[in-house]
Amino acid sequence: MKTNQNEVAVSSLSKGQKRLSVGLIAVMFFVFGFVTWINAILIPYFKLAFELNHFQSYLVAFAFYIAYLVMSLPSGILLKRCGFKNGMMLGFFVMAAGALLFVPAGALRSYPVFLSGLFSIGVGLSVLQTAANPYVTILGDKERAAQRFSIMGICNKLAGIIAPLLFAAIILKPEDQELLESLKTLNAVDKEIASTHLLGRVMIPYAVVSAVVVALGLMIKFSPLPEINTETDISDEDAKQVTDKKSILEFPYLVLGSVAIFFHVGSQVIAVDSIINYVQSTGVSFLAAKNFPSYTLTATIIGYLLGIVLIPKFFSQLIALRFCTCLGLLLSIGMVFISGSADLFGYQTDITVWFLVLMGFANSMIWAGVWPLALSNLGKFLKIGASLLVMALCGNAILPVIYGYFADKVGLKEAYLVLLPCYAYLIFYAFWGFKIKSWRHSSSTPIA
Repeated sequence: MKTNQNEVAVSSLSKGQKRLSVGLIAVMFFVFGFVTWINAILIPYFKLAFELNHFQSYLVAFAFYIAYLVMSLPSGILLKRCGFKNGMMLGFFVMAAGALLFVPAGALRSYPVFLSGLFSIGVGLSVLQTAANPYVTILGDKERAAQRFSIMGICNKLAGIIAPLLFAAIILKPEDQELLESLKTLNAVDKEIASTHLLGRVMIPYAVVSAVVVALGLMIKFSPLPEINTETDISDEDAKQVTDKKSILEFPYLVLGSVAIFFHVGSQVIAVDSIINYVQSTGVSFLAAKNFPSYTLTATIIGYLLGIVLIPKFFSQLIALRFCTCLGLLLSIGMVFISGSADLFGYQTDITVWFLVLMGFANSMIWAGVWPLALSNLGKFLKIGASLLVMALCGNAILPVIYGYFADKVGLKEAYLVLLPCYAYLIFYAFWGFKIKSWRHSSSTPIA
């Protein structure tokens, strides 16, 4: 057995340095969540300020998340050449440049420049996430890695709860409701003045974000985080596996799993990023609707916490995956085919709004269920298999745009039909797809 250099590097750290390192990674996941889920406010905000249709407004999600597809392989190359710490610092700097683009974008009232800034933030974020996940694995006992991933997920979603509320509190004022409602009826001159005023409000918050992420990049550079050698994270035993395979395409459960990740992340973003517009369509004001992305992400955190407590003591990760995929399909069907008023938590709205909130819970344990099934027993193909799953994150970019297209064509409520095939496929993978070991025939024996 060859010596694992990563384990040696981690063992050289003191307990204090290990805690600091884990804390820094947790802060990174918090930042990931903050800059990601703030899009839930940007989409309806830009829609109003630029008078966009739904398809055009969801280009916010497309520009941000398509970076994962563009950078999935280059990120690994960058980290290998520059080292993980230098690579993460560069990732933060690219994010800072993207956030800083919001200043000229606001001054010029240019939607394309805003989208360019979002793409740059996504590029930096894809580098950072490629680097951060291995650290979660090595900074502690391997047996508790799943627990650490759940904690990082909580940090991510907690930031998602805070970000829309904090951002909305900064850029929106109580008296804005009248302005937002009358924006379409203003004459050209007044509309331009109002639009300039609204877009100018995002400049300072994103300039602050730019300064913060630069500071984080420097902090990572001079932190005690050990360097990672990605050539040592596969054991000799794993490297000898599947010697008869020549391509990752010979692993059906991996390919099918990447499609499952595509549908999962896309449906998750639709649930969070579309909810403000949908809640508004039921008669709730924008200033009240802005709270609902946080409710959806709170439901996700509840799912994470239940997973930490209940898995595997009371039921397996596979059972949780199957339950969540079935729940997601039932909620999606309810979104489209059920209607009725509901007075809950002080909101008078349609009952389906709460179905959309509960989708946060349904989505909570799907990622953790699909990921290990798709990467099981890949041996020497483990790294490229993981890269394939990372590329599938482009579902975040593509599915919201598809939803936006149908929202313009058939309506916001009816457009949720796009979720039905997503969860139907996830159910297929959770019950049967992960067992398929050959394209020629399927095996009824689950992958160990």
